[in-house]
Amino acid sequence: MRAEPQAASYRPDTPIETLADWIGDAVEPAPFPETCLRLRNDSHAATVGLASLTDEEWLRHFGRFEPLEGNLAHPLALRYHGHQFRVYNPEIGDGRGFLFAQLRDGGGRLLDLGTKGSGQTPWSRDGDGRLTLKGAVREILATEMLEALGVYTSKTFSVVETGEKLWRGDEPSPTRSAVLTRLSHGHIRIGTFQRLLALEQREHMEQLVDYCLAQFPGPPPPEDAPGREEPAVRLMHLVVERLADLAASWMVAGFVHGVLNTDNMNISGESFDYGPWRFLPHWDPAFTAAYFDHQGLYAFGRQPEALHWNCGQLAVALRLVAEAPPLIAAMERFGPLYMDAVGRRWCWRLGLVPRDAEANAKLVAASEKALRESGMAPDTFFFGHRGGREAQGELAEALHDFEAVASDHPYWSDDTPQSMLIEEVETIWSAIAEHDDWQPLEHKVAALRRMGEAHGAPPAPAGHALRGEDVD
Repeated sequence: MRAEPQAASYRPDTPIETLADWIGDAVEPAPFPETCLRLRNDSHAATVGLASLTDEEWLRHFGRFEPLEGNLAHPLALRYHGHQFRVYNPEIGDGRGFLFAQLRDGGGRLLDLGTKGSGQTPWSRDGDGRLTLKGAVREILATEMLEALGVYTSKTFSVVETGEKLWRGDEPSPTRSAVLTRLSHGHIRIGTFQRLLALEQREHMEQLVDYCLAQFPGPPPPEDAPGREEPAVRLMHLVVERLADLAASWMVAGFVHGVLNTDNMNISGESFDYGPWRFLPHWDPAFTAAYFDHQGLYAFGRQPEALHWNCGQLAVALRLVAEAPPLIAAMERFGPLYMDAVGRRWCWRLGLVPRDAEANAKLVAASEKALRESGMAPDTFFFGHRGGREAQGELAEALHDFEAVASDHPYWSDDTPQSMLIEEVETIWSAIAEHDDWQPLEHKVAALRRMGEAHGAPPAPAGHALRGEDVD
């Protein structure tokens, strides 16, 4: 059974202020005409001591963005560069969001409260700094589904409808507006490092490396890793471990992020910033999520390649403060780490105890073959074969020596599994758009959380210090 998020007291802590004079710009939130509360994630609010807020207090903080007590006096729109579909862009940054607050959970982990749709910033360019309500609903569904499937993801913390009418070229307009707040394990991107390289800011790069090692700690590099004591090399190893595991978790979930630019890559390895995402209707490596991804650069089957390439851009940036060979050695770990993570996470989703790497790999290969030949949706495959049930042929042979974990949750006796195909997303949104009916969304969130309970505790995300672990 999956453990409930643990309640904690409110513990503001704002180490980002040590970098504030160069990492971001102080901004003001948009003065929205209305603030109508549509979602408050009390289960995760409890982990940072905010579940006791009244709805009125909640709207003041997450609709009007009045500062939380003892926290950032002004929100920060973070500065960064990035490769967007492999084209370098130095003109980006937080264009419709900002870092609103930082705080600690009960285990001492630093978390950020960041926004999407909170108004214009110096980095908005020609944008209005707003978010459609449909975009907010889609992010709710993405984060809830991914969390249930064991992906290390940001949490949709709050959604407030704001009463403005927005015009968008890719959906019927005018459309309703919202501001979203996410609870995330930091907002430092690979693009943050790329900006410092472009500006040749060596001292700031060293400060950022130290900040990331202190606030997002993890295990040391392997004993035989060259340069393993150098801060930049240590960070590189951690990011490679984290992003290899993130890529694996997306693949096992059958998830396509859609926009894997370096400015969308959090160095904590946490999945975040959901735009044109999709879940697979069937096992298709060429499946794309973004209608504008004409070359299939970020297709489902190319996601590991994309994250490896993004790690390479971090290595290029860190050359400002480290030699190349130790960074390359860290990069070379990505492939084996990814394969190991796929095997471990595949077993978890099938309800099996992992075995050795070779056995796990054979199981994955047999499963992928069965998925291709049957045309079965991944959700149906994992549900139908939970614990090895109903397997035939090569799949049954690959499963033979695996031990099943207890799967006595009532979910596994349901007629069909939970899924999140685009047709269901559109149906949920249509109920809101046409009838202001939020029940289908509420029912879906409850169903996804039930599915998460049935799966049990997910694999721990790689590249992070366990609670109380010594990382020196």
